[in-house]
Amino acid sequence: MNTQPEIYLSHPHPCDYLPGCRAQTLFLPPDTELDIVRYSALVANGFRRSGRLVYRPHCPDCQACVPVRVPVDRFRPNRSQRRCWRKNRDLIVTARPAEFRREHYALYRRYLEARHGDGNMADSSPGDYTNFLLCDWCDTRFYEFRHGETLLAVAVVDVLEDSLSAVYTFFDPAQSERGLGTYAILWQIAAARRMGLRWLYLGYWIAQCGKMAYKNCFQPLEYFQGNRWHNRFPP
Repeated sequence: MNTQPEIYLSHPHPCDYLPGCRAQTLFLPPDTELDIVRYSALVANGFRRSGRLVYRPHCPDCQACVPVRVPVDRFRPNRSQRRCWRKNRDLIVTARPAEFRREHYALYRRYLEARHGDGNMADSSPGDYTNFLLCDWCDTRFYEFRHGETLLAVAVVDVLEDSLSAVYTFFDPAQSERGLGTYAILWQIAAARRMGLRWLYLGYWIAQCGKMAYKNCFQPLEYFQGNRWHNRFPP
């Protein structure tokens, strides 16, 4: 296996996050065979996956998409996060294999319809769902959050060499008072610490995008710019 995978640059396309902007993406061909060691190194350099597709934004006139990660040993929850943690102590979390489950998919569809009903994911089929979340060369786990027998949330997480990578979390939109999205991240930080891992990767943060504002609440946060990680967002 080649140690240096081939990386391509996409043609310009409309940005999914900033209306009116054009975006370009660095990506590995979807048939590239990776393993956890190589993927961990790519994630540490700002890459992320969607299904088998490993990519990183690479826009010539914009650096708005900033990879971020939480150093789990230094993380200290704020007052609101501590309150969220206490509110959800009655939930039971169980790891499930990375596979299609009809109960998960039904929750995923309810979540998308409530939170992203105007987006291109809203009509995701079972095939779209598995192509987005599953990857045969990655150690992926579906963490179920249940209250009794009721499924409230699922956090899809990749286990890397020295970290966890939060792939996607979806939850019951009728349970907004619980703050399930926040709790899922707090739980993943605690899980990474228990596993002796160093970071939780949260994907991309965009300061101008309201839907991503929550990521900057998990401090201290490290930001990847100029091909290195910073302890604070560079000016």
